[in-house]
Amino acid sequence: MNFPSKLIEDAVNEISRLPGIGKKTALRLALHLLKQHEAITSALALSLTRMREEVKYCSQCHSLSDEDTCSICQNQKRDRSVVCVVEDSGDVLAIENTNQYQGLYHVLGGVISPIQGIGPEQLHCERLVERISKGEIKEVILALSATMEGDTTSFYVGKILKPTGVKVSSIARGIPVGGELEFTDEVTLGRSILTRINYAQE
Repeated sequence: MNFPSKLIEDAVNEISRLPGIGKKTALRLALHLLKQHEAITSALALSLTRMREEVKYCSQCHSLSDEDTCSICQNQKRDRSVVCVVEDSGDVLAIENTNQYQGLYHVLGGVISPIQGIGPEQLHCERLVERISKGEIKEVILALSATMEGDTTSFYVGKILKPTGVKVSSIARGIPVGGELEFTDEVTLGRSILTRINYAQE
């Protein structure tokens, strides 16, 4: 790809480092920014710089936050007896967008993956045990991805939590709404059958 300017080329190269953005999309974005008022581009650059420098991790749940303690952990209206364990902050956002959960969170910061050199010591597992030892938490919900790494991590977390006596549950896994059985993979279909629930009729 030929560029009319070295500065544009540099910008395209940096933008294309973002996930899901190729060189053509990066070029479109760069040219779009050039057409905008300078203040808009400056505001974007400033917001990205401030985000990188000022966003931190919550001291309690390890999710992303502007302050030492995130807004969810500060919210006294949340159910403080339930903690949902997730892989990263993106999972927190996904669950919050459902408006179905009112408890707290605990972000592990990843999943156990020997291939990538990530073991339990790289995650916030012990911190979770510390939170539970304070006695306020009664249930831990494991909401990790349905992958080998996610299942391995769930097994490990469940194992280290067993001595605490806290209730440990897992999010249901099954056929999505609107899904058809013939197009559902065997593992998902099998789990749906094993984790079946009572069918109550009015």
